[in-house]
Amino acid sequence: MGKKAVLLFAGQGAQAVGMGRDLAEKYDVARNLFAKANEQLGFSLTETMFNGPSDELTRTSICQPALYVHGLACLELLKQQVPDLEIAGVAGLSLGEFTAHAAAETFDFSTGLELVAQRGSFMEEATNATEGSMAAMIGGDDEKVKDLAEACGIDVANYNAPGQVVVSGSKEGVAKALNLASDYGIRIFKELDVAGAYHSQLMMPAQEKLAGVLALTKLNTPSLPVTSNVEGQLVSESDEIKRTLEAQVSGSVRWTDCVQHFIRAGETQFIELGPGRVLAGLMRRIDRSVKAYSFADVEGLESVVSALAE
Repeated sequence: MGKKAVLLFAGQGAQAVGMGRDLAEKYDVARNLFAKANEQLGFSLTETMFNGPSDELTRTSICQPALYVHGLACLELLKQQVPDLEIAGVAGLSLGEFTAHAAAETFDFSTGLELVAQRGSFMEEATNATEGSMAAMIGGDDEKVKDLAEACGIDVANYNAPGQVVVSGSKEGVAKALNLASDYGIRIFKELDVAGAYHSQLMMPAQEKLAGVLALTKLNTPSLPVTSNVEGQLVSESDEIKRTLEAQVSGSVRWTDCVQHFIRAGETQFIELGPGRVLAGLMRRIDRSVKAYSFADVEGLESVVSALAE
């Protein structure tokens, strides 16, 4: 496998009850990071992460800090277990972009935790105040999906992989898109089981509130290459990072472009840090020639460490 890789961080939807429990039981560095998060947040995030219930962990205000803390615990363990690992760059899907910036030292752990906790709360508020939905459009042309979204008054939320796009907006608009999808050459289309219309204009109230928080946050120049969901390319200047993290709340996530940037740069190995293996699965759709690994628990960590040692 070699000891050079791009690290990928999971986004909302990847969370799973039990996440991080075995890491905390076996490794002090994970246990200490989880304890630090609990203390800063003022409640036991890990109680919900480890034991659920699932509907509580799924809440936007809970799952976003949970995924952030879990991803960074995985990072610390990977560094500890493979001290000579060369990190070629970092990227994260939606919420995961904040985790990626923490990994690149754009901000420290505590600053990032505060940002994602507030982002999650703002987005939950926007979700509760609107009637929104999302739908996956699979097996169609990306431009056709964009045309469909425009025709239905909704937005393209995610360009996850070629032929795998997610639309987002009002329930009425999404229902209309589902009815018209076959007319636009889309083979598979289904509504997603989500609380609201993420990465759509219905999230503008959350975006505006996050913008106010970001304006007061000091950012460092990233120590690693980081790609922006909004731009699909590297970002490094403080103002640019703030602008793109803000715009990401209601804008399209150009995940395919984020990953392909590193592939074009010659990177051939990617490691996903977080539950669900969603990003590793998308890598197979984006470019089958690259290697994609993932881990979220002790067994997965040992497997990745073993592969890196070969």
